[in-house]
Amino acid sequence: MTEEQVQDTTEPQKPVTIEEELKDYKEKYLRLLADLDNTRKRMQKERQEMTRFAVDNIVVEILGPIDNLENALQFAQNMSDEVRNWAAGFTMILEQFKDILSNHGVTPFQSIGQKFDPQRHHAIETEETSDKDEGTILKEYVKGYCSGDRTVRPARVKVSVAPGTKNNEGQRSSEEAPTN
Repeated sequence: MTEEQVQDTTEPQKPVTIEEELKDYKEKYLRLLADLDNTRKRMQKERQEMTRFAVDNIVVEILGPIDNLENALQFAQNMSDEVRNWAAGFTMILEQFKDILSNHGVTPFQSIGQKFDPQRHHAIETEETSDKDEGTILKEYVKGYCSGDRTVRPARVKVSVAPGTKNNEGQRSSEEAPTN
C-alpha cells in the first residue's frame, strides 16, 4: 500500500477551496476570540466579587470595635471633666472611622419602627404587644450596616409579635423571661 492509499483510508478527502478553508479558519478564530473575551470578563467579575467579599469581611470585623467605642463613649458623658475631655478625642477618632466607612459606601441603616426584614435584621428577642403591628422593630441592640443595596451586617433587634403568638424560634419574649 502506498502512502497516498493510507491517507485515503484514515481521512476522507473533501474538495476544499482556499476560500472555504480561509472562511473556516476565520470562523474558528472569531469563536476563540469570543471565548477568550468571555473568559476574561468572567475572571474579572470573579476577582471583583472575591475582593468585595474580602472587604465586607474586614468591615464586619471593624464594626465590632466601633460599636464598643460608641457604647463606651455614651457612659463617658456622666463622668468627670477629665474623662469627658478624653472622650471628646475618642469621639473624633470614632468619627474618622465612620467617615472612612461612609467614603467606601458602608453606612448604618435605621431599624426602629421599621418592618422586620430577614435580609436586613436578625431577631434576638420578641415582645408581645398590641400597640404595634406584628413584625415591627421595637428596639435595636446592634446597628446594621449596608453597602449600596447589600447588607454588610444585619441589625440585631427586638420584634413585636401579636399577643398570644407562640414564638417559633424557641426564644422567650421579654414578658416570659424568668424572674429570679
